[in-house]
Amino acid sequence: MITNLSVEHVVKKFKKKTALHPISLSASSGECIVLCGGNGAGKSTLLHILAGFSKPSEGTVKINDINFITERKKYVSLLGYMPDEYHAGQQLTVKEFLSFYGSFRNVPLERVNEIIQLLGLEEKQNEEVKHLSKGMRQRLLFGQAILGKPKVLVMDEPTNGLDPFWINVFIEIVKSLKENGTVIIFSTHMMDVAAEVGNQILFMEEGHLIKTFENDYKDSKTFTLELLSYFRKV
Repeated sequence: MITNLSVEHVVKKFKKKTALHPISLSASSGECIVLCGGNGAGKSTLLHILAGFSKPSEGTVKINDINFITERKKYVSLLGYMPDEYHAGQQLTVKEFLSFYGSFRNVPLERVNEIIQLLGLEEKQNEEVKHLSKGMRQRLLFGQAILGKPKVLVMDEPTNGLDPFWINVFIEIVKSLKENGTVIIFSTHMMDVAAEVGNQILFMEEGHLIKTFENDYKDSKTFTLELLSYFRKV
């Protein structure tokens, strides 16, 4: 079954401030959208709406014609979400954390163990999260997001705190998810990551979508430099 993510004329207002001006985008199975831009550009606001945590002031967000506003439970069931920081209980162990979130989606223990191994957390699985490094927490949050094999994966700065080795692992996992038909949208400041996995790279500024790059995957190094050149102007 083909998965379609559709965002049409989404606006977000907070009292007198407009955090997002009309934004439209779309992606289908196996496609990845990467959001880029400086702090305050509106990336996290848009991702919170896509993840179902915040309602748009105007516009619609749908997955396979399932509207977040009118069919929230069904909409959220198709999603995996990775926040920018860990906010759950510090005294949970790695395995308890993944098992807890897996229980909401009827994920078997075998899948929890698979994710622990995939993200190199075997030696830390019985350690409390409060003792983990920033990079390990990021890997744990990523694992939680993909645990239930979501149709749509939404991530806020997923590579923050990762060392070069785990950034490469992240890239390879994202490529594998794309091959399996997952729709992916995430934000990053790393243009090389965007160039490796993004079909569309969207630049935002002050709540506006200001530039879209289409990736032809012919030369990732040259494309990275093109993205960096534009990023410096934003």
